[in-house]
Amino acid sequence: MALATRTDKRPSLPRMVWDSTVGKKTVMAVSGLIMLLYLVAHMIGNLKVFFGPGDFNHYAHWLRTLGAPVMRWEWTLWVIRFGLVAAVVAHAVSAYQLSRRDIKARPSKYVHSKPRSSYATRTMRWGGIILGLFIVWHILDLTTGTVHPGEYEHLHPYQNVIDTFSTWYGNVIYITAVVALGFHVRHGFWSAAQTLGVGNAARDRFLKTCANGLALLLTVGFVSVPVGVMTGVVS
Repeated sequence: MALATRTDKRPSLPRMVWDSTVGKKTVMAVSGLIMLLYLVAHMIGNLKVFFGPGDFNHYAHWLRTLGAPVMRWEWTLWVIRFGLVAAVVAHAVSAYQLSRRDIKARPSKYVHSKPRSSYATRTMRWGGIILGLFIVWHILDLTTGTVHPGEYEHLHPYQNVIDTFSTWYGNVIYITAVVALGFHVRHGFWSAAQTLGVGNAARDRFLKTCANGLALLLTVGFVSVPVGVMTGVVS
């Protein structure tokens, strides 16, 4: 009689890591830190708008020539874009699946709920949704020009920024998203530190100070651009 063959296969290590709660939290933390590094660099680049159209437009051109002559026109920029898309998708999917797993684990509400934990959870959830919608609008506005309010000028981002923030709705959408970003970073940075094992009782105060400082820095830095346009400092 022929020996019975086993048809069941053990899942691969990456699959096992992804299926675990710890694995999903790690993916969420690492992808969040990647996006945070990008946001800091993006904010610094945005502040060049205060130096006038020459500096700002030159910065936009420089981004497209990164890595030259090894990398051709916009190749490095597209690598960065694909990397960011991967980070955003990984972050969103892991956050959604962790949220669903948490709901299934406790189908009924606790008798004694934790207001602070509930507030942080709601802030992260709705902040993530707001930021996801904003990313789509931001790309359609200043990258493709699809919903741009003025005459979109390719490789002339200075004028495009002026056009966007010369409209009331452009300012409302942008500032709302930036405030949501500040709250998201404030809670997310500290949570990522705990997930990656950096945080402990001795470092909690320092990490929370860093989280607050980063959130404030990014909020003020990004909001300063529309405020600059509205006040005529950038024109």
